[in-house]
Amino acid sequence: MAEIDRRTLLRAGAVVAAGVAGGVLPGGPGAFAAPAWRPGGRPVLTHGVQSGAAVADSAVVWTRADRPGRMLLEVSRRPDLRGARTVRGPVLHPGSDFTGKVRLRGLPGAERLHYRVRVESLDRPGLTSAPLTGSLTTAPATRGRRDVRFVWTGDIAGQGWGIAPDFGGMSIFRAMRQRRPDFFLCSGDTVYADNPLNETVALPDGRLWRNLVVPEKLKVAETLAEFRGQFAYNLLDEHLRAFVAEVPQVNQWDDHEVTNNWYPGEVLTDTRYTERRVDVLAGRARQAFDEWLPTPPRGPRYRRLAYGPLLDLFVLDMRTYKDLNDGNTYADPSRGLLGAAQRAWLIRELTRSRATWKVIAVDLPLGLVVPDGATAQEGVAQGDPGAPAGRELEFAQVLGAAHRAGVTGLVFLTADVHYTAAHHYDPARAAVADFTPFWEFVSGPAHAGAFGPNALDGTFGPQAVFVYAPPRANTSPAEGFQHFGEVNIDADTQALTVHLRNRDGHSLWTTILPAP
Repeated sequence: MAEIDRRTLLRAGAVVAAGVAGGVLPGGPGAFAAPAWRPGGRPVLTHGVQSGAAVADSAVVWTRADRPGRMLLEVSRRPDLRGARTVRGPVLHPGSDFTGKVRLRGLPGAERLHYRVRVESLDRPGLTSAPLTGSLTTAPATRGRRDVRFVWTGDIAGQGWGIAPDFGGMSIFRAMRQRRPDFFLCSGDTVYADNPLNETVALPDGRLWRNLVVPEKLKVAETLAEFRGQFAYNLLDEHLRAFVAEVPQVNQWDDHEVTNNWYPGEVLTDTRYTERRVDVLAGRARQAFDEWLPTPPRGPRYRRLAYGPLLDLFVLDMRTYKDLNDGNTYADPSRGLLGAAQRAWLIRELTRSRATWKVIAVDLPLGLVVPDGATAQEGVAQGDPGAPAGRELEFAQVLGAAHRAGVTGLVFLTADVHYTAAHHYDPARAAVADFTPFWEFVSGPAHAGAFGPNALDGTFGPQAVFVYAPPRANTSPAEGFQHFGEVNIDADTQALTVHLRNRDGHSLWTTILPAP
C-alpha cells in the first residue's frame, strides 16, 4: 500500500492512503448489477460514509455508490480540509455491491481527522458525486497517554422492530453520538437477517408501529443480495448514518447476521428457508458483512486493538469456530466456542499485554444461561453451578492462565441478551478458584425487542450487581428498554468508569474501577 512519510503529512496537514476494494465475487443485487443499465447524471453516494479499525496509525474509510466509479478520498487535520490531498481509492463495482474501502496508513496518533469522499464516473471522467464528509479519532500511540472513551451495544433491528419514523427511528445512535466517543464497539447482531419485518405491528397500548420496509426485509435472507440488503436497510436510518460518519467502529458478528443460534455444519429445519445449509448462508453473510461494514481488509475476525498504554481491546469471534449446540456438559477440552488457535492466541496476547486495562469483547456472555430450545445451550454456561463443564472449560483455561501469569485489569463486555446488567465474578463464590476477580458488563439492545433477565450460572461465582430488564418478552423500542454502555478511562488516575445508559443517554447505573 502506498504511504506518505510523516514530514510530508505534517507539511500538508493531511494524510494519504491506499485503496482496498470490497468483496470481489461476481454478481450483485438489484438493477444496479445489470450490465446494460447506465444511470444518468452525477454519481450518488447512496448510504453515507463510515470508518472503522481506527488505531494509532491507521483506519478504514467506507462508502457505496449507485454505479461503477472510482472512490476519491481527502483527509486532513483541518475541519475545512484545506491543504488535504486527494487519494485515488478502489473502483466500486457490482462484484462488491458498489461498496469500497480505503485503508489509511501513517496516521498521527490521538488526533481528530476529517475526511471527504466522492466517487468519479468511469464513463465520464471528471464527473463526480456530491461529496460526503466524516471524521474519526485515532488511538493514542503506545507511549501516548490520554483519556479514552468508547461506547458499546448490539442487536440492531431485531424481532420485527425496524425503522419507525413515527417513533423517532433508531434514536439511540443520536444519544451515543452526543457522548462523543473515540470509537463504537458493536457486540454482534449488527443486523437481523432471520427476522423479517411487517409493515405494521400493533402495540399493547393500541398504537401502531409502522416499519419502513424494503423487499430484502420481507423474508429471511438466503441470497447474497438479501444479506446485503440487511446492512443497506439499517443505513436508511438518519441517526445511524450520522453516528457512523463521526465515530469509527469495531464490529463483531454473532448469530443473527446469519440465522438464530447457528453453528458451523448445521443444517436447518426451519421451513422458511429453501437453502438450509448454514455454511452456505454464513459464507454469503460473511461477504455482505465485510462489504457493508468498515472492517479490516484481511485476517481473522478475532484481533487485538491497542489504544495506547491504558487499553488493549480483545475482540473475539465466537461463531466461526463454534461447536454444535447440545447440552453443553461434555468433558472434551478440544471443543468450545473459540477453537484451539483463537484460545491460544487469547492467552498469549493477554499475557503479553502491558495495557492497564484488557477489555475482552465477547458476543456471548460468560455466566448467563442462553438456551437453544428445550435441551441445548447456545452460550458458555448451562446452569450447573458446579465445576466447569462444556464450553466453560475453555474459559476456565483462559482465566486460569491469565491468573497464573499475573494478568490484571480484565473486563468483559457483551450484549446478546437484550437487557443491561453488571456482573461481578469472584473465586470466593465460585466452583473454581484459579482466576482473578473480574467484571462483565452487559448492554443492549440498540434497537430490537427487549427480553430477560436470564439465569446466572454459578460456576465462576457471578453476582448480579445491577439488572435492568423489561416487564415482558419482546418489549418494543416504543416502551424504552434500549441500552448502550459507556467506558471512560482517565489518563491521570487510570481508573475505568462504566455507565450503563438508556436510549436517551441517561445513566441507569455506574461504577468506577480503580487501576489495578
